Amino acid sequence: MKQKTVFYCTECGNETPRWQGQCPACGAWNTLTEAPVRPKGENKAVVDAHRARQAPEKLSELDTEEEIRFSTGLGELDRVLGGGAVRGSVVLVGGAPGVGKSTLLLQICGMVGSSERVLYVTGEESRRQLKMRAQRLGVSDGEIYVLAETQVNEILAAADELKPTVVIIDSIQTMFDSEVSATPGSVSQVRESTMAIMRRAKSDGFTAFVVGHINKEGAIAGPKVLEHMVDCVLYFEGEQAVSYRMLRAAKNRFGSTNEIGVFEMADNGLREVPNPSETLLSGRPVDTPGTCVTCVMEGTRPILAEIQALVAKSAYSSARRNSNGIEYNRAMLLLAVLEKRGGIAVSGCDAYINVVGGLQLDEPAADLATLLAVASSCKDVPISSDVAAVGEVGLSGEVRSVQQLNLRLSEISRLGFKRCIIPAHIKGDVVRPEGLELIPVKNIRAAVKAVL
Repeated sequence: MKQKTVFYCTECGNETPRWQGQCPACGAWNTLTEAPVRPKGENKAVVDAHRARQAPEKLSELDTEEEIRFSTGLGELDRVLGGGAVRGSVVLVGGAPGVGKSTLLLQICGMVGSSERVLYVTGEESRRQLKMRAQRLGVSDGEIYVLAETQVNEILAAADELKPTVVIIDSIQTMFDSEVSATPGSVSQVRESTMAIMRRAKSDGFTAFVVGHINKEGAIAGPKVLEHMVDCVLYFEGEQAVSYRMLRAAKNRFGSTNEIGVFEMADNGLREVPNPSETLLSGRPVDTPGTCVTCVMEGTRPILAEIQALVAKSAYSSARRNSNGIEYNRAMLLLAVLEKRGGIAVSGCDAYINVVGGLQLDEPAADLATLLAVASSCKDVPISSDVAAVGEVGLSGEVRSVQQLNLRLSEISRLGFKRCIIPAHIKGDVVRPEGLELIPVKNIRAAVKAVL
């Protein structure tokens, strides 16, 4: 007898009895995948036991004296998590292959192993392979237990015996539930395995760090509902050719999603970068056309970023354009504004824009520095190395105010800059740091004239 199957939407987890081109729940196209139906009644004992352990409690009578956060030992990770890991939470860590997800979690084991009981579950490596990597990272002391297992029920049984306070699953795509007749990594297996781990983490109070692979689109592989189930979703980003790694929170129930953690990949593992501005500006060329520094906000942290531009006369009928670190359409818009409102012809030139260090600048405060870097390269006139620029540029060429300008100016002054181009029309009071000259400009023409 043929086994009954249903179709799951990988975006929202909705089930339909037959395949459709478009998911009727979320409207996504070509996201339905076939999976076998779990017979009713399975896992009933697990659900009943879970209900028996969790009795309703009155909100006003809940105990808040016990500290529910603990430090992971890595200040940059604690910053992104909102002040530390929360007991009973499930943290999903995603990233490209080789970016350093397993290295990060193994270093966490070394940091918290002296005060927490850690269970490291590996489904991709043997115990000996994990031991070799731990020796390279200098992780050996503490209550760190290793389990090479992919069966979820066996993992939960080991957790019942060991009573860990931190559980690391590497990775969720290799885990499977024996009661689900589907291959590991499928939609149903990933969903059921994550649900089982999440239920146990909530009831037993341990913190679970789960590694998730990403697909070719850059999203975490598996159903989109996976990100809705967990408490925190972290993305570990970085290029293979660049040693710096950025840790961002796409979702955080216990803190802000605007913070960023910066690490550097070294021979002995990941090293924290407490002052990313100084690190990202190291090696900056002096008196070279086509470079300008701006200050962007990553959560509550101001970071100085160097924007480089190269403009050359095009040898083809249509000019080539490329941008790295700034959204392509935004970069093309700024080039049009520079030609129309700034009076600098770039339509017949190839233009390349790059943000040094692998940063992705999403906020419009980097507009002014981008345009000044392009103008500097086009005129082949360098911008003084002690000048920074902060401001949003509108379609009329006007320079608009940005948020948290005082924090940006303090960071700019701290790193030795003497002058800063800022919008003439600003919101609120601006405190001028000592030794920093402020040059207010109303439009892009005035900004170019002030520095070139």
